Amino acid sequence: MAAPAFFVEFLHLNGQDIPMTENAENLILEHLKRFQAGQDRIERDITEMKVRIGNLESGQASIIQHLAHLASGAAARQVRMVSMSELLSRIERRLELTN
Repeated sequence: MAAPAFFVEFLHLNGQDIPMTENAENLILEHLKRFQAGQDRIERDITEMKVRIGNLESGQASIIQHLAHLASGAAARQVRMVSMSELLSRIERRLELTN
């Protein structure tokens, strides 16, 4: 007994039912379209990841620059502390306050 004309067989692929076509070329074309759609999603994801990595690198460069600025300020304060310590020592000697 032949199947009714409206009966369509389905191929179960990756958890989805894909209607089988009578023509093998159409089936191959359907698979190629799915592959292309998957590749398009992957390319979009990669592009998004590149943008996000670029943003992270930019933020990292900004943090490094900020840390360098802080280190420069700390070094300048250290130089001033040494200078003030020397000045205090000279004042103590002049006033004969040293032991």
